[in-house]
Amino acid sequence: MKRRSFIKTSVISGAAVTLAPAISNAMNTNDPADGLEYYELRTYTLTSSAQQKLVEDYFKNAAIPALNRLGVKHVGVFTEMTLVGQTKIFVLVPYNSMEHFTTVAANIGKDPDFLTKGANYLNAPASMPAYEWIDSSLMKAFVHMPKLEAPAQKPRIFELRQYQSASEIAGKMKIKMFNDEGEIDIFKRLGFNPVFWGETIIGALRPNLTYMITFDDMGAKAAHWKAFGADPEWKKISAVPEYADSLLVSKITSTMIQPTEYSQI
Repeated sequence: MKRRSFIKTSVISGAAVTLAPAISNAMNTNDPADGLEYYELRTYTLTSSAQQKLVEDYFKNAAIPALNRLGVKHVGVFTEMTLVGQTKIFVLVPYNSMEHFTTVAANIGKDPDFLTKGANYLNAPASMPAYEWIDSSLMKAFVHMPKLEAPAQKPRIFELRQYQSASEIAGKMKIKMFNDEGEIDIFKRLGFNPVFWGETIIGALRPNLTYMITFDDMGAKAAHWKAFGADPEWKKISAVPEYADSLLVSKITSTMIQPTEYSQI
């Protein structure tokens, strides 16, 4: 193998080695038979339209095709709807299991088509980087929604919501509301078209959970949340003292995003 190719492959697959201790701990609790997916959420911070084009070209032409060849379906790539300066790029990559995640990390850098078509991104020099930095987290799907549900391919917008909790116990209680008390069912019944729910097992601002929902437009978003707040089943669940948001949720972050034209979600 040529030295240049070896360096590329080593850098790409090295991420799995760096995360090995945390991944090992997560795998100890992962039963492949449970059918729960894992989600990698990357947020690219950029400073220019040139960086945005470089990252988008990378995913469109190199990364998404390579991930698909390795068994990853429905890779989502999104930009912000409300801009403060240069947009961030959000990438959602679903994996069938933790083993699938490590297999992809170990093998994507061996794909010659990926290396060729992603060369401008992969070889971007420090003087002209492809991005400023990447924030990345790994999430485990909720039992009550074990697999990602990709919405219909039509004009739409997405809301990415993160709930932070002040303690691990509070975070687990909030997850219980979704899994055991029927909160996910309310979202589905009211037509929020949820894409995924995930508990962050590796990443910043833990403990937290993240989920993604979708709407036709901002008017539909407002109408859906109004219906949710007035729903009798939601009122019943939220009235239980131990499920009060003041106990379980310390911060809610909502980000409105829109899919790129090549996004598979």
